[in-house]
Amino acid sequence: MRALVKAKAEPGLWLEDVPVPTPQEGEVLIQVLKTGLCGTDLHIVAWDDWAQRNVKAPLVVGHEFVGRIVRTTHGVEDLREGDIVSGEGHIVCGHCRNCMAGRRHLCANTEGIGVARNGAFAEYLTLPATNVWKHKPDIDLEVASIFDPFGNAVHTALAFPVIGEDVLITGAGPIGVMAAAVVKHAGARHVVITDVNEYRLDLARRVGVTAAVNVQQETIQDVQKHLGMKEGFDVGLEMSGHPTALPTMVDNMSHGGRIAMLGLPAQPISIDWSRVVLHMLTLKGIYGREMYETWYAMSVLVEQGIDITPVITHRFEANDYEEALATVREGQCGKVIMDWEA
Repeated sequence: MRALVKAKAEPGLWLEDVPVPTPQEGEVLIQVLKTGLCGTDLHIVAWDDWAQRNVKAPLVVGHEFVGRIVRTTHGVEDLREGDIVSGEGHIVCGHCRNCMAGRRHLCANTEGIGVARNGAFAEYLTLPATNVWKHKPDIDLEVASIFDPFGNAVHTALAFPVIGEDVLITGAGPIGVMAAAVVKHAGARHVVITDVNEYRLDLARRVGVTAAVNVQQETIQDVQKHLGMKEGFDVGLEMSGHPTALPTMVDNMSHGGRIAMLGLPAQPISIDWSRVVLHMLTLKGIYGREMYETWYAMSVLVEQGIDITPVITHRFEANDYEEALATVREGQCGKVIMDWEA
């Protein structure tokens, strides 16, 4: 089968012919239909410090996908050949304290597909049945292919109640834009998203944000005045990891405001902790998706008609992976999809 492989411990990615994987007991074999590209994939291609610490070559990369089950094994229940599925990319140990307590998203021994074991940028993928999410047959395959990052957005957006609240989102990348769509759908009043990338701010406008703000041209304080806000934002979603984003967000929160952080800073950042204390702010770190409450919420949101298709902007055949990666790297895009059936 064709697969995108981190064949050597150096920058680059290679399209190779590799054996079709054999599912073990309790696993399924999935024919991959479409995959989404992610920033993690760029780190692996570049072979930066993070990739060198976490990835062992050779490895099939990729973790965002939709596919069709073509084989099941002994011990697999409720899944059948022909089912359209995506997968939770974090494979947990099942025996640590958090796993035993049902908090699998907090497993201390998580292994990621496309990072610690062979991933989805291939014509076939094996996955434990416990990590498989079955879609309804009529789901849009492109939407299903990005359920992994959509889950990050949903997990972050719904970390705190947002009905009637004013929400500030820093970072208009694909996950930030999807989070904006979620909080609008969930009943937020004003949804303000910030970035410096006009292409991505325009994507945010397409999902109906109240204001998409280029912080090189306008301050968040000015936006608050324009909207008639007097006490700051109730909920903040930090999606960028930029060193100025969290301090700016803290300065614009209301007393008792709550912040969910998904963006990973590349280096330590300083914030005004006296403001956090005196304004009684809550900061909560978000990683991945809750298993499987977030997946359930995603499916319900899609069934209810939430539209995240504006975030999907580019499509390539898998053989054109270099052009697809270059598009993501340039940043003038939303989600980029690769088709493995072509």
